[in-house]
Amino acid sequence: MRYFSIAVMIVVLLSSCSSQKTQKVEDNSENANIQMALPPVVIYKTTKDYYYNVPVTMNDAKTKIVSYPAKSDVAPGGTPAYPIKLEDGFLLDKRGVRKNSVFLDYTYEEYMKLPKTPSAEELLNHILDKYPFEKIYNCGTKPDYKNLIPDLNKLILEGKFDKFKKL
Repeated sequence: MRYFSIAVMIVVLLSSCSSQKTQKVEDNSENANIQMALPPVVIYKTTKDYYYNVPVTMNDAKTKIVSYPAKSDVAPGGTPAYPIKLEDGFLLDKRGVRKNSVFLDYTYEEYMKLPKTPSAEELLNHILDKYPFEKIYNCGTKPDYKNLIPDLNKLILEGKFDKFKKL
């Protein structure tokens, strides 16, 4: 009974998670469809060069940090999770950048070498700019694209930003 209760709690928790889009995954053993939440594809252009700086996310009022990475999150597998450079100065996010994201004065390398992950309160003193975005768009999810980076570059060069949701 205890395991059944835990399983029910997991199902309830997973079903309460939402995303703008879901992907069906076929379970061949039972012919069941499973819904999986997919992260959004986010591209952005900043007012200054923050390419090497660690992003964190603030609340809507920009008074506190609500999400920030652990040291290990900025360099999964030992390689810094820099955004991918796209056409016309746009960057493709790899770290969870959102409309309320800001950049720290820590580079990825400096952050991963810290003795421990700083607290949200400590990080407030390291924010470079509370309004760093010139443009930021939600571009759907990866399955929306046959070849993500070339397809995004083509849309950027063609100026087809109406296909994206401005954040």
